[in-house]
Amino acid sequence: MSEREPDHEATTPEPRPSEDPAPQATPVDRAAPEPAPHDEPPAPAPEPIERGEPVTVESGAAVSPKAPAPPRLEPLTERPEAIVERPRARLAAQSRRDFLLFGLAAAATAVGAWWLLPERTKARLAPGAAHDRLDTLASRIGLSAERRERVLNRALTFDDDVSEALYSKDRAVRTYDRRDVTPLRNNYDGRTPGPEYLATWSLQLSGLASGRIERLAIADLLARFPTREQVTRLVCVEGWSAIAWWGGLRFADLLAAYPPAPGARWAALRSAVNLDGAGRPDPYYVSIDLETAQHPQTLLATHFSGEPLPLAHGAPLRLLVPMKLGLKNIKAVTEIAYSAAEPPDYWNQRGYSKYDGL
Repeated sequence: MSEREPDHEATTPEPRPSEDPAPQATPVDRAAPEPAPHDEPPAPAPEPIERGEPVTVESGAAVSPKAPAPPRLEPLTERPEAIVERPRARLAAQSRRDFLLFGLAAAATAVGAWWLLPERTKARLAPGAAHDRLDTLASRIGLSAERRERVLNRALTFDDDVSEALYSKDRAVRTYDRRDVTPLRNNYDGRTPGPEYLATWSLQLSGLASGRIERLAIADLLARFPTREQVTRLVCVEGWSAIAWWGGLRFADLLAAYPPAPGARWAALRSAVNLDGAGRPDPYYVSIDLETAQHPQTLLATHFSGEPLPLAHGAPLRLLVPMKLGLKNIKAVTEIAYSAAEPPDYWNQRGYSKYDGL
């Protein structure tokens, strides 16, 4: 036979493809039904995309657009307000509680403020029987005058300790030219002493390593120690200051010539000729630590503006310690005593600081 005869088993003819072939199913469309012949297959639906997870999308697959990210807020940008709902009864209870707490805090503040006020101020604000009744009421809850003094002294001591810890022992204050000098007022707290004491004046030194008590006349000091000069600012606790030209011996030179006893840490300076406002004797006294006494700018001044000290500024010898407030710069010094314990201080006993540093 020249031609092969067809098999007797009939075969189903393959469908003729349309002009546009159907696209191949992507991995995303595996679950979709197979499209019928000659029909356009539906567009495959994209799988849902969760924010924050990396998603790989095959080419040709349709993906819904991503939701826009919220705007990024700068650190100082005000955040949008959040609405918080609370039951009305809860808000009313909270308001009552806050009102009571505020009232108790205001009452405690008023009582504490009254307790800490000086006696003269309290007598002015509530004269007569009202002052006594309020003090009695405060004492009944333990707010006595003695406890007030202890609390104030602790607070003042803490402030002094912090100031001293932050203070550099080697720090020098600014110096000026002589042309910068300004008038310096007479700032004796009481009357200015008269010249009667000058003829018999002497400086007494005690607490020395020798165990003796030394008395030095002004002529002895001027002859034995070199004179140093400096132009510095004197700052008063009352709020004023002045630049002055001083001369005298360094306190450190006196310490070297007459050393304190071992263990001494303080110097107590006293003026026995000081007077109160009525002209009565009112000895004035201050204390400084020996590190401050040895500071190169600490002088026992004998001269003012190139001349011997006048009475108004502490003739014949005064302390000049420009790193401290003016109340530490005692005038008309008559005694210096060294000790291991901190000596009393005139203004500290009247409510001022003991440190008094600038």
